[in-house]
Amino acid sequence: MALLLDLTPLRSAPAYRRLWLGLSVSNLGTQFTVTAVGLQVYAITGSTLSVGVLGVCALVPLVLLGLYGGALVDQYDRRRVAIIASVGLWVVSGLLALQAWLHLDSVGLLYALVALQSAGFAVNNPARSAIIPRLVEPDLLPAANVLQTVSWNVAFVVGPLLGAFMVAGGDFGLAYTVDVVLFTAALWALLKLPDLPPAETATGEPGRRGLASVLEGLRYLATRPNVRMTFVVDLTAMILAMPRVLLPAVGVLWLGGGAATTGGLSAAFAVGAVLAGLLSGGLVRVRHQGRVIASSIVVFGLAVAGFGAVLLGVGRTSPGGVLVPALLASFVLLAVAGGADAVSAVFRQTILQAATPDEMRGRLQGVFIVVVAGGPRLGDLVLGSGAERFGEGLAALAGGLLCAVVLVAVVAVQRRFWDYDARDPQP
Repeated sequence: MALLLDLTPLRSAPAYRRLWLGLSVSNLGTQFTVTAVGLQVYAITGSTLSVGVLGVCALVPLVLLGLYGGALVDQYDRRRVAIIASVGLWVVSGLLALQAWLHLDSVGLLYALVALQSAGFAVNNPARSAIIPRLVEPDLLPAANVLQTVSWNVAFVVGPLLGAFMVAGGDFGLAYTVDVVLFTAALWALLKLPDLPPAETATGEPGRRGLASVLEGLRYLATRPNVRMTFVVDLTAMILAMPRVLLPAVGVLWLGGGAATTGGLSAAFAVGAVLAGLLSGGLVRVRHQGRVIASSIVVFGLAVAGFGAVLLGVGRTSPGGVLVPALLASFVLLAVAGGADAVSAVFRQTILQAATPDEMRGRLQGVFIVVVAGGPRLGDLVLGSGAERFGEGLAALAGGLLCAVVLVAVVAVQRRFWDYDARDPQP
């Protein structure tokens, strides 16, 4: 059984290959902008809280418009929807570059542009995800989704470093402008796609529009236990055990090194995800994908619990220097957690795409966007509250163990998910 990343979708589906290449390039530019806008807000205000508000500006439109964006994807030609949304995103990137070159230094303008950008993503992301099953054979969906995950995480590792380098060596406008240039690769890939008209409904009648379409998608989800479980298990992991909110304090109070330690531990997730993708060749042919998801989330929870145990082992002593052995152990454990989360994400996306009829894919991809965006934010609240009361080490240990236990209990109740067979994808 092959060990390395399966490149078959790139070889066998030219349209998918162009889309993957275009999105890979544009993902890198997106990370330039994410890095630059945070640095610019801090440069203007000197306030970490002001930088944090950027997250709210991005989250609210994504959650509010995610469901409706998915409905649009099911109602209209997906290529056209993705092109229109991408053009909007390209214009916003251009406006970010313009305000930087003009040195407007307006935090309110930056907040507004980030909110507009997030609204564009709420339409664009469901469209892109719903397009992929139209471009590759069903048995290649896991491999295609691994390629998407690897591309995104490589950009997440490299993009912030290059973005910060451009800001330090030139100006904020340079990072934004490079993003504008790189984003044209995504536009090119979308323009090269064939027309992707909406699928006919099972009854052959026109699909519903507006709020009725959104509600129809939610009603469909309520009757499809396997698809619904892909969201339930992800929320279990993200709400109970996502440790990112703990990392700033870990760098100061537990392991030493401050911001550098925090940055390294944050990067560990993406490093683990990339490594998992590069070594995923043997996984993409697995039939019982629900078992892979469940096992991955248990590993995720136990790795986070191990991270908490490392912290408790060294104690909250505010060390004057970096505790290197504990830092290395923490990096490895968080990389394992990131790899397990990436494997889970690949197969959750695969089940969602394969077990959902084409006329519903856009709306359920909209739900996926809301869950992916909202779950970690709720996790920040849960683990942040736990850390405030019991300390970061115990919060990570308890959250990771609770994640594993709850996941096992949920899957035990829903045995159908455990037995899900990719050769007969039942929703």
